[in-house]
Amino acid sequence: MSVSEGRPDPVLLPDDPAALARLLEAAATKFASLPLSAVPEDALLETVETLERTHRRLDGVDAAVLVEVSDRGVYRKAGYLSVHQYLAQGLRLGDGAARRRRVSAAGIGRFTDLQGQTREPVLPATAVAVGEGAIGADHVREIDAVMDKIPTAIDADTRARAEAQLAWVARELSPAGVRTAGIRLLAHLDPDGTVTDERDRKRLRGFTVLPQDLRLMSKVRGYLTPALRAEMEAALPSWAAPGMNNPDDPDSPSGTVESADPAALAAAVERDTRTPGQRTHDGLQALLRASHTGAGRGRRSGDLVITVTDHELAERAGIALTATGTRLPVAELIEVAATATPHLAVFSAHTGQALYLGRGRRLASRAQRLMLFARDRGCTAPGCDAPFTRTQAHHFPDWADGGPTDIDHLGAACGRHNRSVGPRPGQWQTMILIDGPHAGRVAWRPSGNTSRGGTRPPGWRINQIHHAELLPGHEPQPPPEPSESRIENYLDTLLAA
Repeated sequence: MSVSEGRPDPVLLPDDPAALARLLEAAATKFASLPLSAVPEDALLETVETLERTHRRLDGVDAAVLVEVSDRGVYRKAGYLSVHQYLAQGLRLGDGAARRRRVSAAGIGRFTDLQGQTREPVLPATAVAVGEGAIGADHVREIDAVMDKIPTAIDADTRARAEAQLAWVARELSPAGVRTAGIRLLAHLDPDGTVTDERDRKRLRGFTVLPQDLRLMSKVRGYLTPALRAEMEAALPSWAAPGMNNPDDPDSPSGTVESADPAALAAAVERDTRTPGQRTHDGLQALLRASHTGAGRGRRSGDLVITVTDHELAERAGIALTATGTRLPVAELIEVAATATPHLAVFSAHTGQALYLGRGRRLASRAQRLMLFARDRGCTAPGCDAPFTRTQAHHFPDWADGGPTDIDHLGAACGRHNRSVGPRPGQWQTMILIDGPHAGRVAWRPSGNTSRGGTRPPGWRINQIHHAELLPGHEPQPPPEPSESRIENYLDTLLAA
């Protein structure tokens, strides 16, 4: 390649996207091997700025490619049920990064409508700025978040001008700066909150319990409607009053402050050293437990489904698993089970053989569901993190094809994966493995005679998300065999609670 005035001549690039992507990969590989220590400072600054502009242009390319993958359903050819699943699991981005990619593509992508017409981007000025390399995907998500907060009563022309203004300021600001500018813009559009109406509040409402951390604690994130806030403010003070529902005080009155004995409450208040936040936590837990037990209604309404090994139960050590996917220290298991209808499946820590199935043998379907939870813990489809409470009993062979409702012909599958089983390309086949290190586990593989590139489909795959402790290098050490009397004692304690 000739060089003129220090710059290379234009390169003739291929028009085929796959060939161009390979060329881009080759350029990145070459770039990674170049020594940069001898590059002059001005050239180094130019390199950094050019690379950043390229990254931002590629954010636009990512959106365009994702639009095609979505519109044409290409993700099904790779054996996935949705674009999100393909990004999160197929490309191993994870849920968070996959969600961010989809938000960016939804804002700047040109999707196809039901009539086959290509639509303009939802954020047209933002899409232009990304195409020029002036802003990136982080800017796009901040602009999208601001636009989502604009009240629905604001007219379309004003919304369009707001988006154009945000795209313009994003060329000079960081994503955090765009967020700040967006707050000012929202304050200008609705300075006293009177434009926001019930439609906006319903659209923005939400309450999310975030994943457990290493200490098994969970943060919450929510956006409450005025009605829910009012109800919480009316109910919680009675349950979270000083002295009430204190788990560290065995003599603390339980229930509402109105039902407590005044003398006992006064004494409990003197002993109560909890913070207001801790009292609110304990009051909410007491309120939920009362709803489980049907307090005041003479019935029990809560079901707690738990799986644990015999060794963990006997030693009161380790982690039990609930049907909602929550990890629960075994030391707290009896306390929690005391306020709900417990369904406990106990398995041998050595063989996995079912040792005990509590409170579920009267109805076979209930017992089978409990055993499915104990074995599968959640959706068995590869890479799916749906907990057991969001699964169905999946038959193999399918029920329509004569599959029996027997425990060795059933597996847990979320609704989407249960509907995805079939013989056509883009669907799945399922079975229970009968040998090998994963014998007894439900396995999946894409259907069809061919897969990408004309090769045969991948082999049988299992889902390790719900069985992370069984990954290579994490096999539990065989514990000493607990005595049957100790197991029975703990089972009796749990079921009598």
